[in-house]
Amino acid sequence: MSEPPAVLDASALLALLQDEPGAATVAARMPNGVMSAVNLSEVVAKLADHGVPAGELRAVLDGLNIDVRDFDAETAYIAGELHRTTRQAGLSFGDRACLALAIQLGAVAITADRTWTGLNGDRMRIDLIR
Repeated sequence: MSEPPAVLDASALLALLQDEPGAATVAARMPNGVMSAVNLSEVVAKLADHGVPAGELRAVLDGLNIDVRDFDAETAYIAGELHRTTRQAGLSFGDRACLALAIQLGAVAITADRTWTGLNGDRMRIDLIR
């Protein structure tokens, strides 16, 4: 039986790419890694801000073979509904996009963001990488 998909938050993928604490945990989940296009955009922006050339950036990210999912209408509704229940944790739009995709897929969300602590519940399963 294979592991369920792991929906990667931008912070998780950045930890892997920058060899930060938790990178090994993310690497182990990569064969089943899924990511919202919203979170991929966050990673691209962060790496571009750090001076990674566009061609290199695309080659590295495409080489990871992450299953990137569109942010569609259904995901938008779920993310919007999450605003009310996650407001106290201060989650960003990108955070909610990740969680919405995880809810849709019945998957676990993988993050380095400790503000997500305590959000596990009926609909959300979250694994912190550090």
